[in-house]
Amino acid sequence: MDHREVEKAVANWSAAIYIPISLGAGLTFLLAATLAGNYPPVAKVGGAIWVGILSLIVSMPIVTSRVKKRWRNKS
Repeated sequence: MDHREVEKAVANWSAAIYIPISLGAGLTFLLAATLAGNYPPVAKVGGAIWVGILSLIVSMPIVTSRVKKRWRNKS
């Protein structure tokens, strides 16, 4: 495989992992804020977006490096 193809495959696999993680974290926050308190809708949605973005920032390099390591060990 060409180096560009490998990088594209790693990027696609990584995105398929870290995007659901981030969406799940945001939705979990939204659910917890809805069930645990009487917060205004703007605070719930804003917090969910904030948690989703932060978890995306944190999980992106971790997941990408692990996928890249597994891809390298596989070939």
